[in-house]
Amino acid sequence: MSQSAKTSPRAAAASDAPESAAGSKAAAQRLKMRRELAAAAMELFATKGYEATTVDEIAAAAGVARRTFFRHFRSKEEAIFPDHDDTLIRAEAVLDVAPAHEHPLDTVCRGIKEVMKMYAASPAVSVERYRLTREVPALREREIASVARYERLFTRYLLAHFDETEPHDGNDDPLLAEVAASAVVTAHNHVLRRWLRSGGQGDVEAQLDHAFAIVRKTFGTGIGAGRSLTSAPAPSAAAPAAAVRAQNEVLVAVARTDAPLEEVMRTIEEALRNTQPPGGGS
Repeated sequence: MSQSAKTSPRAAAASDAPESAAGSKAAAQRLKMRRELAAAAMELFATKGYEATTVDEIAAAAGVARRTFFRHFRSKEEAIFPDHDDTLIRAEAVLDVAPAHEHPLDTVCRGIKEVMKMYAASPAVSVERYRLTREVPALREREIASVARYERLFTRYLLAHFDETEPHDGNDDPLLAEVAASAVVTAHNHVLRRWLRSGGQGDVEAQLDHAFAIVRKTFGTGIGAGRSLTSAPAPSAAAPAAAVRAQNEVLVAVARTDAPLEEVMRTIEEALRNTQPPGGGS
C-alpha cells in the first residue's frame, strides 16, 4: 500500500467529526421543530378543544406546512408528546453503558430518571400536558402507549441478567423481570403524577429515590447484582443470611451479598444479646 493510501486512526476520526456534528445538529433541529409543533397543539387544544382542533391549524400556528407536521408526527394526539422518542433513546443509552458492578435494578431506575428529567425540565408545560391528558381519552391512550415502551425496554434489560438457555419447570425469572420492570415504571409514574398534581412543586428527585428504594427492597434480592449474574452459582437455600462469631470482645459478621439488611441486623442483635454478661454488662 502506498503512503498516500494510508489513513491514520486520528485522521479517520477527524473525517468522521463533521458528519457526527451534522447529525447532532439535525437531531437538535428536529427536536426543536417537534417541540414547537407540540406547543402550538397544546395551546389550540386548551383554547379550542381537542376535537375541534385540526392538524392544519396546528401546522399554521407553528408556521409550517401540513406535510412538515406529518414528517414529525403521525397524528395530532401524538404531537402532545414530542420528547418521548428521544427520551427512550437516552434511557436505553443509560442501560448500554451501565458499570459492570451496578445492580441491574439500580440501572433501570437510573434509566427511567431520564423520563422524569424530561418532565422536570419544563414544569409548566408538563402540568398543562397532564391536565389535557386527564380530559382527553385519546391523549390518555397515547400516554399509556408511551409508558408501555419503557416497560418493554426495561423488561428486556432485566431478562438479559437471567440464564434462559435451559428452561426448566418453575422458572419464574421472566415473571420477576416483567414485574420488577413494571414496578419501576409504576413507582416513577406515581411520583410523577403526585408532582404534577402539586403544580410541579417539591423535590421530585428525592421523592423518586424514596420510591425506588422501596422497589429495590422488594425485588432487588430476587434479581441479584452484577453483570456476572447469569453465571454465578445460586446460593444454597439452606445458607443463612448472616453468621456471627465472637472473638474476645469483638463480633465478626459475615453476610451474603443478597441478604436482606433487616435479617442481617437481627442476626447481629441476637448475637450481641447472647454475648451480654449477666446484668447487661454494666
